[in-house]
Amino acid sequence: MHKSSEIEKDAKLMQEVAGGNASASRMVADLYLDRSYRLALRILGDKSLAEDMAQEAFIKLWKQAPKWQAKAQIKTWLHRVTHNLCVDYLRAQKRYSDEEVPDMEDPKPDVLQMKAQQQLGDKVNEALQKLPVRQRIAISLVHYEECGNIEAAATMKISVDALESLLARGRRKLKELLVPARRLMEGEEK
Repeated sequence: MHKSSEIEKDAKLMQEVAGGNASASRMVADLYLDRSYRLALRILGDKSLAEDMAQEAFIKLWKQAPKWQAKAQIKTWLHRVTHNLCVDYLRAQKRYSDEEVPDMEDPKPDVLQMKAQQQLGDKVNEALQKLPVRQRIAISLVHYEECGNIEAAATMKISVDALESLLARGRRKLKELLVPARRLMEGEEK
């Protein structure tokens, strides 16, 4: 489906939400609430805060419904709002600065594979939290939320070149941070 037809489809859905259609509201929540939460969790690293930010983003979405225009997809709009809420929170906590330089699923892993995947995921999430915020946001949008570079750059209000620079530095730092985990896993496999 083309992006313009997705935008039009989302605009119709938002018209129904604005009209008080509970089914449309549930559909929007089912489709996008998890995405908003996951992005907030990756940016903030705190489940409770991430839930609050996702809920706040949805409150803004519901308030926006009567004025919704077919200019962007719901997911793009929510990414932007969730990003802004998280960054505003981090700024208020003095944990964010604008001066910072800018999985494949296994169909049926066995218990040991699931445990190893969980441990690896935990290590990746720990390493992700050690990245500068802007690098963490860029990697989360591109690798976890499956945004294209143009969409991710627009969400962060930076150029595509700046996004690519953040991604490159973030990936290098993640690789460096994950070397001990990689050695440990390779040692366990031998």
